[in-house]
Amino acid sequence: MMSDALSRRGFLMRGAGLAAGGVMSLANGRNALGANNRINMAVIGIRGRGWSIARQFASLPDVRIATLCDIDENLFPERVKDIGDRQDFTPSTETDLRRVLENKDIDCVAIATADHWHALAAILSCQAGKHVYLEKPTSHNIWEGRKVVEAARKYNRIVAAGMQNRSIMAVRAAMRFLHEGGIGEVYMAKGLCFKPRDSIGRMQDTPVPRGVHYDLWLGPAPKRPFNPNRFHYNWHWCWDYGCADIGNQGPHQMDLARWGLEKTGHPRKIKSVGGYFAHDSDQETPNTQFATFEYDDGRLIQFEVRGLYTNDENGILIGNLFYGSKGWMHLNGSTWKTYYGRSNVPGLGSDQIDLEAEEAADPLVLTGTGGSGIFGNFIESLRAGDGSKLSAAIIEGHMTSTMSHLANISCRLGRELTFDSTTERFVGDDEADSYLTREYRTPFVVPEKV
Repeated sequence: MMSDALSRRGFLMRGAGLAAGGVMSLANGRNALGANNRINMAVIGIRGRGWSIARQFASLPDVRIATLCDIDENLFPERVKDIGDRQDFTPSTETDLRRVLENKDIDCVAIATADHWHALAAILSCQAGKHVYLEKPTSHNIWEGRKVVEAARKYNRIVAAGMQNRSIMAVRAAMRFLHEGGIGEVYMAKGLCFKPRDSIGRMQDTPVPRGVHYDLWLGPAPKRPFNPNRFHYNWHWCWDYGCADIGNQGPHQMDLARWGLEKTGHPRKIKSVGGYFAHDSDQETPNTQFATFEYDDGRLIQFEVRGLYTNDENGILIGNLFYGSKGWMHLNGSTWKTYYGRSNVPGLGSDQIDLEAEEAADPLVLTGTGGSGIFGNFIESLRAGDGSKLSAAIIEGHMTSTMSHLANISCRLGRELTFDSTTERFVGDDEADSYLTREYRTPFVVPEKV
């Protein structure tokens, strides 16, 4: 097993060697597919979301979960048995993702680590010649998110972002309806994350649990003593590792809002306020947050996090509302309705759509129902060798994840910000720019040139 204590030079040299190996395997035609059209996949991060992802991919024809990778060896017995039973093949295990990337028999990886590892893991995977399914948010900060996009393009890898809504046929029909003027000119969209969260309480630092490779888990983040409240799942609420609920649940609904408004650039003005209320705990991130994004043409996106007890909004706890010059749309999961005029006269909704006909006419392959469609879409894009077939390409993940980061920066600074979509920097604001990236812990450094 590789030592956690690698030198910076050794780590970077290893990355360079992986990149060269990836190019060679492509030249030999070996990186495209495994034997008999089978795709061999590794899943990196298997505790919660990663376990679900592994199950989804294992259910697809000719897809084999060959390796499960996690820094917590305690997870392996249950996960290996579960995935092995599902696919009639027992996956190998690894604690260091760099070992996984050395395996030339692995065609692609799914990354579901803590947020602070997303970008570096994706970049190293591209350099190793692997295609990537990357969970949201696709980065922990704006600068490294752009580096993931650059790596995907430089190494010609198919990199999908975990924005599942883009692969749900009823949602795609809703977006098409909006874009065709179904509620008139769409001038505002709102995303809702009304998800009550219990207090995580307070915990003392403890020794690292047996079987946990903590230095690998920290990766790019600063060195800190082990604490259970900064580890499994609760890392979401610590700025070193997570992006708050606006960067956890938020990207799904902000992605829909941006898609519905047909926005391909970043917002110009960002204002977010919030705080942590009611509980006394170790949580660093807000449990209540409101953000407004204004684009150059004046169109608006609003997003609201309510982490305490609350009412719904038009029957929605997690979903979207779209407002147009003729009416408005309620989008709750895969169900949508429209209403018109002062009297809110009901219009077209998802219950009136022929989804089979919609899917037959759609240019994308969306195997499965509901959120599972994104997994089939990723695999079929790999088989076709065509990233344009992705329902959620990495650039979409970066643009949406950036919205979460922008909101958090505004909230932490306590003021409105102006952002330049072209340079991806704030306008005349060095203090805000200091949040664009982070100081990476050697040797886990996101490179300037990927």
